Amino acid sequence: MAIQKVGVVGCGLMGSGIAQVCAQAGFTTVVREVSAELVEKGLKGIEKNLARLVEKGTLTEAAKGEVRGRLKGTTSLDDLKDCDLIVEAIIEQLPVKRELFGALDKLCPPETVFASNTSSLTITEIAAATKRPQRFVGLHFFNPVPVMKLVEVVKTISTDPAVYEEMVRFGAKLGKTPVRASDSGGFIVNRLLVPYLLDAIRALEEGVGSVVDIDNSMKLGCGYPMGPFTLLDFVGLDTTYYISQIMFEEFKEKRFAAPPLLKRMVLAGWNGKKSGRGFYDYSDPANPKPIQF
Repeated sequence: MAIQKVGVVGCGLMGSGIAQVCAQAGFTTVVREVSAELVEKGLKGIEKNLARLVEKGTLTEAAKGEVRGRLKGTTSLDDLKDCDLIVEAIIEQLPVKRELFGALDKLCPPETVFASNTSSLTITEIAAATKRPQRFVGLHFFNPVPVMKLVEVVKTISTDPAVYEEMVRFGAKLGKTPVRASDSGGFIVNRLLVPYLLDAIRALEEGVGSVVDIDNSMKLGCGYPMGPFTLLDFVGLDTTYYISQIMFEEFKEKRFAAPPLLKRMVLAGWNGKKSGRGFYDYSDPANPKPIQF
């Protein structure tokens, strides 16, 4: 089995990044969105990223043209039917993902490998919508995809070992460091990261320290590039809340339960940097101010 043509479903932040790294790695890549406007928006984002690489001198103008030539946008699932691998990067909702893969399963030949970029849902549950669970894996990339070097390659109890090894090699061909993960809620990174972020919120609730003091403690004391509240605002409080609910449902452990403050903030629309307010106020994006709780 050799991967030559890759399909990506979803051309948002994650999908466009995945499509870009696939095309840069030499793979013919087709990225599909539900509307021409979203396709155009995603491809323009890729163009900007490639232009920055040219400006930095890490990509030549000729190489940029070659990458762009390997990349095609579409609104039709039919354009993915001859792909060797299809990576899904759509909304993090199980019914929608299952519906998508059910349709792709009927469309694609039996040898096509399916992968989901989900960060929290179990791959087994998504793969159950198809007749090819043995050719289904998780490929969990990290944001921003062109920059972050990690990809979690997730194996279910049904995944064919040969398919899995090919997907590990595929991750390496993209210039990523593949880590092998089992199909357990949150895989490796979120299994460890989410409880840490939720504990930071609990520490704030209990008066252990302020937003700034807790952030500085983890940056300067542990060498983390950003503190937990800065990271929460970057990831999105709504995203973290959603992931915590999925993981709590899976494990029924308190460490995965969302603290009351997180729930209240999400209900109030304080979702972090993208909404202008989270644990910091981003009215002046160049100088975020910590919220006083």
